[in-house]
Formats: sequence, structure tokens, C-alpha cells
Amino acid sequence: MKLNEISDNEGATHYRKRLGRGIGSGLGKTSGKGVKGQKARSGVAIKGFEGGQMPLHRRLPKRGFNNIFRLDYNEISVGAVQAAIDAGKLDPTATVTVEMLVAVGLLRRPKDGVRLLGGGEITAAVTFEIAGASAPALAAVEKAGGKVIALAKKAEAVAA
Repeated sequence: MKLNEISDNEGATHYRKRLGRGIGSGLGKTSGKGVKGQKARSGVAIKGFEGGQMPLHRRLPKRGFNNIFRLDYNEISVGAVQAAIDAGKLDPTATVTVEMLVAVGLLRRPKDGVRLLGGGEITAAVTFEIAGASAPALAAVEKAGGKVIALAKKAEAVAA
């Protein structure tokens, strides 16, 4: 192999189109935009326009809404908490809070609180200080001898 024989792979370089450089180039005069009109100009804004017909986005009915007061909870199962206790990450005698769950790596970030869900089993008597729990999770924690203390919701705390 010699230096003068080295070349790029096929298709490695892509040359930009040189528009409006004479009819011989194939992209002269109208530069591939067809003939005159709105679409041949710059700044075209006709995304939903259908030639005067009522556009589809205005023909269809509006539906649903976004509740701006909706709270976004982290969800964690009792089985995941028990696995963390078995692994030695969580202390079963301490009260489990959102900050503690983030610190041991069970949650990535505290959102608007934590809801405890009933997937799996729990054997340790643990006290939870969280936003809420599902009925199966509450039953599992109380069966193991623990308890769940529900904190006031953030939205109500802000309103008060």
C-alpha cells in the first residue's frame, strides 16, 4: 500500500447540493423547488393546511385534559424493601422514609412521595413514613408487625 493509493470508503463523503448554479448543473434556476408559489419561497408554514377544507385537527373532537394538580409518586413494592433489608442496605429498626430509600438506591429521585405496593412478602417489622400504601401492602406490613404512617399530600400542604 502506498500513500497515493489511500482513499475514503465509498459513500464516506457527502457533498452538499450547490443550488442555482446554471441549468447545466441540473439544480439551476428554481433549484429543485418546482415553479413559483408559496412552497418555492422560504418560511413556508402550511403544516395543517388542506386547501381550504377544514383541517383534520379541527374536524376531530377534543378529548381529555391534563390535571395540573396530579401528583407523581414513586412506587415500590414490599418485596423490594424486604430484599434491601435482607441485603443489609436498610435497617429494619429505623423508620423508612423517602430520603432513606433514595440513599440506599431503591429510588432514583424523590418525586412527590412514595406509594408502597403489595408485590412480594415482607417479614421484618418496619415502620414506613410515606405518602401512602395500597390495601395489600398495608395488610402485609401490619401482618409482619410494622406500620405505615401516611404523610400529608404536597398539594394540600401547598394550598394550606
